[in-house]
Amino acid sequence: MSEASEVRPPAPEAGPPTVTPVRVVIALCLLAPFVAMLWVGSYAKTDPVFIGIPFFYWYQMAWVLISTALTATAYVLWQRDQRARKAGESQQSQRPPESQESQDGGVSK
Repeated sequence: MSEASEVRPPAPEAGPPTVTPVRVVIALCLLAPFVAMLWVGSYAKTDPVFIGIPFFYWYQMAWVLISTALTATAYVLWQRDQRARKAGESQQSQRPPESQESQDGGVSK
């Protein structure tokens, strides 16, 4: 069957963005490295020294690895959230419409 002859349901209207706990965690994962690096006063010192490297340098290098892990975590959570939303939308579109009986509480007119 060609794509031109397929009948597709109309796309759902985009409403306001939904804030969920997963999305808050994603935002925190992406925001943490910026806050850590922009708060220079927290790491503008030389002590403690780690294998001869001043704190200022190894702290920033540690955040490169931490940022990578947090970004990967945010990506996985985002993909999971998008799959769950698509699955929820497809289940709602496959649900049969409610009968007249269930809408008026089972009372016949």
